[in-house]
Amino acid sequence: MTQHTTSSPKADFKVYLGSTLFFIYILFSTPIVGVAILGGFFLPFETRYRFADIWINCLLNMLKLCCGLSYEVEGLENVPKNQAAIILSKHQSAWETIALRQIISPQTAVLKKSLLQIPFGGWALSTLKPIAIDRSNQKEALKMLVEQGIERLNEGLFVLIFPEGTRVAPGIYKKFNAGGAMLAQKSGFPVVPLAHNAGEFWPRNSFLKYPGVIKVKIGPMIATGNKTTKEINAETEAWITQAMNRIASGKLE
Repeated sequence: MTQHTTSSPKADFKVYLGSTLFFIYILFSTPIVGVAILGGFFLPFETRYRFADIWINCLLNMLKLCCGLSYEVEGLENVPKNQAAIILSKHQSAWETIALRQIISPQTAVLKKSLLQIPFGGWALSTLKPIAIDRSNQKEALKMLVEQGIERLNEGLFVLIFPEGTRVAPGIYKKFNAGGAMLAQKSGFPVVPLAHNAGEFWPRNSFLKYPGVIKVKIGPMIATGNKTTKEINAETEAWITQAMNRIASGKLE
């Protein structure tokens, strides 16, 4: 399958059909899984998390079946086995908000508080220990990120943060926010940098999903002891930028 890029031909009927079928699947499956998770609010967190895992696994299988879109991961050996870490990831698409839960687990993520108001899906998500912040109050949001982030890390959960703060189209540069690096500096937990090119296949704010293989590259852990927030951010950003260049050139190791 050929990789979709900005210079690719316009979508054909198969792309429209597959994207429509995938959307229908999301539309019907989300309320069912949402109700199942909400109905299990009295069950242990691990059980509710497993419900969500099953749905995500089915979702990724349907994405491959309907849209011909799959992924491959390099660097899984860099994910620590005996401790949690902060995952600082490139953000191009909605894909990584779903798929990274399968690649690195157990996991929680920093997200917009408003997402928890979405019927069924958002309500269910609120039971899975998200770090939901109000971006309109940056000082309070940063405080909540650090406090709840440390709590989740101590519980053994990986914390996923998109330091760009929003989805950024492939090839576009956006300066990293300091929140993720600050959490790392204050908690002492390591950072695991992650790069991918999901935006080439599932573009930002796009209904269409193009066939291909998303490349995910996970970098070596970045120690955070005795480093400033600025140093942690700079080291992470440099690795992700280099990894994105390698993905774009096809030079994966």
